[in-house]
Amino acid sequence: MSFDYQRTWSEWDPWNGIPEQYNLGVALTQGQVEAGRGDRPALLWENAAGATRTFTYHQLDAATNRLAAALSQLGIVRGDRVLLRLPNLPEFYIAALAVAKLGGVFVPSSIQLRTSEVGYRLRDSGAVAAITTTELAEPIEEASGSCPNLKHVIVAPYPDPRSSTGKHLDWNRLMDEAPASFDPAPTRNDDLAFIAYTSGTTGDPKGVAHFQRYPLSYESLLRFWHDYRDDDVVACPSELGWLLPLTSAFLYPLGRGLTVVQYDSLGGKFDAVKWFELIAKYRITNFTAPPTSYRMLMANADAAARFELSSLRHAVSAGEPLPADTLRAIQKHFGVMPLDGIGMSECMVYCFNMAGQPMRPGSCGRPGPGTVIELMDDDLNPVPDGQDGVLCVRSDSHPGMMKQYWNKPEQTAEIFRGEWYISGDELRRDADGWFWFQGRNDDVINASGHRISPFEVESCLVSHPAVLEAAAIESPDPVRGGVVKAFLVLRSGFEPSDSLATEIREYVKQAAAPYKCPRKVAFVESLPKTTSGKIKRRELRESERAAD
Repeated sequence: MSFDYQRTWSEWDPWNGIPEQYNLGVALTQGQVEAGRGDRPALLWENAAGATRTFTYHQLDAATNRLAAALSQLGIVRGDRVLLRLPNLPEFYIAALAVAKLGGVFVPSSIQLRTSEVGYRLRDSGAVAAITTTELAEPIEEASGSCPNLKHVIVAPYPDPRSSTGKHLDWNRLMDEAPASFDPAPTRNDDLAFIAYTSGTTGDPKGVAHFQRYPLSYESLLRFWHDYRDDDVVACPSELGWLLPLTSAFLYPLGRGLTVVQYDSLGGKFDAVKWFELIAKYRITNFTAPPTSYRMLMANADAAARFELSSLRHAVSAGEPLPADTLRAIQKHFGVMPLDGIGMSECMVYCFNMAGQPMRPGSCGRPGPGTVIELMDDDLNPVPDGQDGVLCVRSDSHPGMMKQYWNKPEQTAEIFRGEWYISGDELRRDADGWFWFQGRNDDVINASGHRISPFEVESCLVSHPAVLEAAAIESPDPVRGGVVKAFLVLRSGFEPSDSLATEIREYVKQAAAPYKCPRKVAFVESLPKTTSGKIKRRELRESERAAD
């Protein structure tokens, strides 16, 4: 595919094709059946234990109708929020689509979250129901006493299908007893569909509220970044509770009627050799992953020779730029050159390298057709080429822009200034119009593809009896790109030691999601601060990069 970028960009209308009435639950199931794809596999699933399941679009439509009907019988109505605490399971797809069909709002969440983190999301979203598995139900149970809106907990018996759901509602029984038909809510394209929580530098996580029209809002991304074709078999190895896999292994491909391969590692880490096997077995053609996954694939490149990987046609990467030598090595070993892109939970990928256009390794590409982007200084004045500026997106130019931070009007107002959305990403534009990522103008940590609030990590660290003060920053890592590093000032009576560092790391793992745990710990006498007492994380971060 080749195209004239300037002409395509100038003629592109990102709002074209978005009807006033739209329900993503209906469009991604019933809509595909009506388009003649009812017998096409929508989902090919397996897990680390070897279990497999397949859902055609017709079967997915029927299953989501049943669950929507069951939820409706429980009293869940249009606008209600439903938390999903589910691994990479068909039940995740069914639950999200069913909630959307009845006009509700689904709230994806990482299965790594601990009780306090789950409880916060339940309370902040005002969720009236939660859907989980027997293995993952405990944090919801522990948090439920402080969640007055929570009325129902629905549990799927998994990974052991014989496990008891206890006092909770049994998924299988609900599905068996529900009516086979359901009259979906007549939602508008600008009704809310889901809330994706994201971390910031201060305060609690923010719920990014997105519209029903989301699958239709990224047509240029689907066409020119993902380069979807009608016979594609797509996959993303990441956990569905995060936005990149939620979109690239769910909302986008099902919106196109494609086939998705989904794998549940049963709590295990990313296994490069297993993914070589999956690519060969299911003839995966289109692959999306964060940079960490590509690095791990490359670290196991010798094993790839045992598998037939010729089906792989296209790949994309998001989160941070992949270096030129890594991109060339991936192309050499796997025959594809991943296209880098950059985006955020608030406005997914808005700048990307494009299929059919020359790629500049290390660059995050150019604005998607129709998307108005500008690099600005703190006073919202455009900066010249070659100078760093904060990337801003004109909000009315992109239908995929979030509506708001849920229940946080002040934080919403901070990032919407007039017609501009202020991303917080610092980039530089070259003379040819290509953008180059420079970093964040805040302190959000990007570790192994996870966006982590330093505030959350620091709050956990200082709750340890040995820690007086803490600062958390991103530290460079050759495999993961970045990891969490903690600088700790100890209380009187405690001495720095390797055993204490290990104890503190284990403490964080138990109190917060494991991906937030510092992989590096440094004990210091004091932390650099401003005259007003704020920790200078930027100074720590810059010294860390200089020492790398």
